[in-house]
Amino acid sequence: MDMEMDMNVKVRGLDGPQLLAVVDELADLLVDTVDDGASIGFLAPLGRTAAVDWWRERAAGVAAGQLAVWAALSGDQVVGTVSLAFPDKPNSRHRAELVKLMVHREARGEGLGRRLLTIAEDAAVAAGITLLHLDTETDSPAEHLYRSAGWTRAGVIPDYAASPAGVLRPTTLYYKRVREGGAVDAGAVAVAGAGAGSGVGADAVADLGAGTPTR
Repeated sequence: MDMEMDMNVKVRGLDGPQLLAVVDELADLLVDTVDDGASIGFLAPLGRTAAVDWWRERAAGVAAGQLAVWAALSGDQVVGTVSLAFPDKPNSRHRAELVKLMVHREARGEGLGRRLLTIAEDAAVAAGITLLHLDTETDSPAEHLYRSAGWTRAGVIPDYAASPAGVLRPTTLYYKRVREGGAVDAGAVAVAGAGAGSGVGADAVADLGAGTPTR
Protein backbone atom coordinates (compact mmCIF):
# COMPACT_ATOMS: atom_id res chain seq x y z
CA MET A 1 0.00 0.00 0.00
CA ASP A 2 1.47 3.35 -1.01
CA MET A 3 1.22 5.78 1.87
CA GLU A 4 1.76 9.51 2.13
CA MET A 5 2.54 10.14 5.77
CA ASP A 6 0.85 12.94 7.70
CA MET A 7 3.42 13.91 10.32
CA ASN A 8 0.61 14.76 12.77
CA VAL A 9 -0.18 11.19 13.83
CA LYS A 10 -3.03 11.02 16.36
CA VAL A 11 -3.67 8.05 18.63
CA ARG A 12 -7.17 7.40 19.94
CA GLY A 13 -8.96 4.65 21.79
CA LEU A 14 -11.66 2.88 19.80
CA ASP A 15 -15.04 1.67 20.96
CA GLY A 16 -16.82 -1.09 19.03
CA PRO A 17 -18.47 1.13 16.38
CA GLN A 18 -15.29 3.20 15.95
CA LEU A 19 -13.27 0.03 15.37
CA LEU A 20 -15.72 -1.12 12.71
CA ALA A 21 -15.52 2.29 11.05
CA VAL A 22 -11.77 1.82 10.42
CA VAL A 23 -11.77 -1.96 10.01
CA ASP A 24 -10.48 -1.78 6.43
CA GLU A 25 -7.55 0.40 7.48
CA LEU A 26 -6.77 -1.86 10.44
CA ALA A 27 -6.82 -4.82 8.05
CA ASP A 28 -4.32 -3.09 5.74
CA LEU A 29 -2.00 -2.61 8.72
CA LEU A 30 -2.33 -6.26 9.75
CA VAL A 31 -1.56 -7.49 6.22
CA ASP A 32 1.47 -5.20 6.02
CA THR A 33 2.76 -6.47 9.37
CA VAL A 34 2.42 -10.14 8.39
CA ASP A 35 3.97 -9.49 4.97
CA ASP A 36 6.96 -7.98 6.77
CA GLY A 37 7.53 -11.25 8.64
CA ALA A 38 6.20 -10.37 12.09
CA SER A 39 4.98 -13.31 14.15
CA ILE A 40 1.60 -12.07 15.35
CA GLY A 41 -0.53 -15.18 14.99
CA PHE A 42 -0.89 -15.50 11.21
CA LEU A 43 0.75 -17.33 8.32
CA ALA A 44 1.72 -15.58 5.09
CA PRO A 45 0.27 -14.63 2.78
CA LEU A 46 -2.60 -13.20 4.82
CA GLY A 47 -5.56 -12.32 2.61
CA ARG A 48 -7.19 -8.96 3.13
CA THR A 49 -10.65 -10.53 3.58
CA ALA A 50 -9.31 -12.71 6.40
CA ALA A 51 -7.69 -9.66 8.00
CA VAL A 52 -10.95 -7.69 7.84
CA ASP A 53 -12.86 -10.61 9.35
CA TRP A 54 -10.34 -10.93 12.18
CA TRP A 55 -10.67 -7.27 13.12
CA ARG A 56 -14.48 -7.39 12.87
CA GLU A 57 -14.46 -10.20 15.44
CA ARG A 58 -12.54 -7.96 17.85
CA ALA A 59 -15.39 -5.41 18.01
CA ALA A 60 -17.51 -7.61 20.27
CA GLY A 61 -14.67 -7.93 22.75
CA VAL A 62 -14.21 -4.17 22.80
CA ALA A 63 -17.92 -3.64 23.40
CA ALA A 64 -17.87 -6.20 26.24
CA GLY A 65 -14.89 -4.57 27.97
CA GLN A 66 -12.65 -7.59 27.33
CA LEU A 67 -10.36 -5.72 24.95
CA ALA A 68 -9.12 -2.15 24.61
CA VAL A 69 -7.83 -1.06 21.19
CA TRP A 70 -5.97 2.09 20.16
CA ALA A 71 -5.33 3.22 16.58
CA ALA A 72 -2.66 5.64 15.36
CA LEU A 73 -4.11 7.69 12.52
CA SER A 74 -2.21 9.60 9.86
CA GLY A 75 -5.03 11.38 8.09
CA ASP A 76 -7.53 8.62 7.34
CA GLN A 77 -4.91 5.84 7.37
CA VAL A 78 -4.21 3.60 10.37
CA VAL A 79 -0.43 3.42 10.74
CA GLY A 80 -0.24 1.74 14.13
CA THR A 81 -2.24 -0.04 16.79
CA VAL A 82 -1.95 -1.64 20.21
CA SER A 83 -4.42 -3.50 22.42
CA LEU A 84 -4.88 -4.66 26.00
CA ALA A 85 -6.69 -7.95 26.64
CA PHE A 86 -8.31 -8.53 30.03
CA PRO A 87 -8.73 -11.96 31.68
CA ASP A 88 -12.26 -13.08 32.54
CA LYS A 89 -11.26 -14.90 35.74
CA PRO A 90 -12.08 -13.08 39.01
CA ASN A 91 -8.60 -13.71 40.43
CA SER A 92 -6.82 -12.23 37.41
CA ARG A 93 -8.43 -8.84 37.04
CA HIS A 94 -5.36 -7.03 38.34
CA ARG A 95 -3.47 -7.83 35.15
CA ALA A 96 -3.78 -7.42 31.39
CA GLU A 97 -1.96 -8.72 28.32
CA LEU A 98 -0.41 -6.32 25.85
CA VAL A 99 -1.26 -7.64 22.38
CA LYS A 100 -0.99 -6.73 18.69
CA LEU A 101 1.42 -3.81 18.85
CA MET A 102 1.92 -2.98 15.17
CA VAL A 103 3.45 -0.09 13.24
CA HIS A 104 3.21 0.14 9.45
CA ARG A 105 6.55 -0.24 7.67
CA GLU A 106 6.27 3.26 6.19
CA ALA A 107 5.59 4.84 9.60
CA ARG A 108 8.58 3.44 11.49
CA GLY A 109 11.58 5.31 12.78
CA GLU A 110 9.60 8.13 14.45
CA GLY A 111 8.99 6.60 17.88
CA LEU A 112 5.41 5.51 17.24
CA GLY A 113 5.98 2.05 18.68
CA ARG A 114 7.16 3.53 21.99
CA ARG A 115 4.32 6.04 21.93
CA LEU A 116 1.70 3.30 21.55
CA LEU A 117 3.33 1.22 24.27
CA THR A 118 3.35 4.17 26.67
CA ILE A 119 -0.30 4.99 25.97
CA ALA A 120 -1.35 1.42 26.75
CA GLU A 121 0.73 1.36 29.94
CA ASP A 122 -0.66 4.71 31.13
CA ALA A 123 -4.23 3.61 30.43
CA ALA A 124 -3.67 0.40 32.38
CA VAL A 125 -2.41 2.39 35.37
CA ALA A 126 -5.42 4.73 35.20
CA ALA A 127 -7.73 1.70 35.28
CA GLY A 128 -6.03 0.16 38.31
CA ILE A 129 -4.17 -2.58 36.46
CA THR A 130 -0.99 -3.49 38.36
CA LEU A 131 0.69 -6.03 36.09
CA LEU A 132 1.12 -6.24 32.32
CA HIS A 133 2.52 -9.19 30.38
CA LEU A 134 3.23 -10.10 26.77
CA ASP A 135 5.00 -12.58 24.54
CA THR A 136 7.05 -11.84 21.46
CA GLU A 137 9.19 -13.83 19.06
CA THR A 138 12.61 -14.49 20.57
CA ASP A 139 15.41 -12.36 19.08
CA SER A 140 12.93 -10.20 17.18
CA PRO A 141 13.55 -6.42 17.00
CA ALA A 142 10.54 -5.95 19.30
CA GLU A 143 12.54 -7.24 22.26
CA HIS A 144 14.68 -4.08 22.23
CA LEU A 145 11.59 -1.90 22.58
CA TYR A 146 10.26 -3.80 25.59
CA ARG A 147 13.62 -4.00 27.37
CA SER A 148 14.24 -0.28 26.81
CA ALA A 149 10.78 0.48 28.24
CA GLY A 150 11.53 -1.35 31.49
CA TRP A 151 9.89 -4.71 30.82
CA THR A 152 11.40 -7.77 32.53
CA ARG A 153 12.26 -10.92 30.59
CA ALA A 154 10.63 -13.89 32.32
CA GLY A 155 11.80 -16.75 30.10
CA VAL A 156 11.69 -18.46 26.73
CA ILE A 157 9.34 -21.17 25.43
CA PRO A 158 10.83 -23.18 22.53
CA ASP A 159 8.87 -23.89 19.34
CA TYR A 160 5.95 -21.82 20.63
CA ALA A 161 4.49 -20.57 17.37
CA ALA A 162 5.16 -20.64 13.65
CA SER A 163 6.54 -17.60 11.88
CA PRO A 164 4.58 -16.27 8.88
CA ALA A 165 6.79 -18.56 6.78
CA GLY A 166 5.63 -21.58 8.79
CA VAL A 167 8.85 -22.16 10.76
CA LEU A 168 8.46 -22.95 14.47
CA ARG A 169 10.08 -20.25 16.57
CA PRO A 170 10.59 -19.69 20.31
CA THR A 171 8.78 -16.92 22.16
CA THR A 172 10.03 -14.75 25.01
CA LEU A 173 7.74 -13.79 27.88
CA TYR A 174 7.92 -10.32 29.39
CA TYR A 175 6.13 -8.59 32.26
CA LYS A 176 6.00 -5.14 33.81
CA ARG A 177 4.66 -4.01 37.17
CA VAL A 178 3.01 -0.71 36.36
CA ARG A 179 1.72 0.19 39.82
CA GLU A 180 1.17 -1.16 43.32
CA GLY A 181 -1.89 -3.26 44.10
CA GLY A 182 -5.31 -1.63 44.28
CA ALA A 183 -8.85 -1.68 42.95
CA VAL A 184 -9.22 -2.50 39.26
CA ASP A 185 -11.70 -0.97 36.81
CA ALA A 186 -10.93 -2.59 33.45
CA GLY A 187 -13.88 -0.81 31.86
CA ALA A 188 -12.10 2.50 32.37
CA VAL A 189 -9.12 1.55 30.22
CA ALA A 190 -10.59 2.62 26.88
CA VAL A 191 -11.64 5.98 28.33
CA ALA A 192 -8.21 6.54 29.84
CA GLY A 193 -6.55 5.52 26.59
CA ALA A 194 -8.64 7.87 24.52
CA GLY A 195 -7.78 10.72 26.84
CA ALA A 196 -4.07 9.94 26.66
CA GLY A 197 -4.15 9.56 22.91
CA SER A 198 -2.13 12.39 21.45
CA GLY A 199 -0.40 13.65 24.56
CA VAL A 200 2.37 11.07 25.01
CA GLY A 201 5.75 12.01 23.61
CA ALA A 202 7.42 9.76 21.05
CA ASP A 203 10.92 8.66 21.98
CA ALA A 204 13.43 8.16 19.20
CA VAL A 205 13.43 4.36 19.16
CA ALA A 206 12.91 1.85 16.37
CA ASP A 207 9.23 1.28 15.55
CA LEU A 208 8.34 -2.35 15.21
CA GLY A 209 5.86 -4.53 13.42
CA ALA A 210 6.72 -7.65 15.44
CA GLY A 211 4.85 -6.75 18.55
CA THR A 212 3.03 -8.89 21.06
CA PRO A 213 1.25 -11.74 19.36
CA THR A 214 -1.84 -13.41 20.67
CA ARG A 215 -0.73 -16.89 19.69
